[in-house]
Amino acid sequence: MDFLKYVVIVIVLIIILLAILKATKKDAGLDFNKLVEFLGGKENIISTEINVSRFKVTLKDVSKANKEGIQKLGAKGIVEIDNQLKIILGPESKQLKKYIDEIK
Repeated sequence: MDFLKYVVIVIVLIIILLAILKATKKDAGLDFNKLVEFLGGKENIISTEINVSRFKVTLKDVSKANKEGIQKLGAKGIVEIDNQLKIILGPESKQLKKYIDEIK
């Protein structure tokens, strides 16, 4: 009977650990593939720049960008100027620029 109690406790602890890891992973990073999709695809991206926590992207067609989707992924703000979007992403801006440069 004692063995069964220990097995149940271990299983519960494993489930809790997995839930914590999943929650942490979700908060730890943006889904860069989804973000590129929300920018209208890699073909729509002309150039990218970063400035501290801001990610600036020049697009061929700004109307293809899904600003609401980008916001839901974790952007803290989006400003549209002509064919550019300035997206406040925080420290992930640098990683996103590197990712886009690699896929282009």
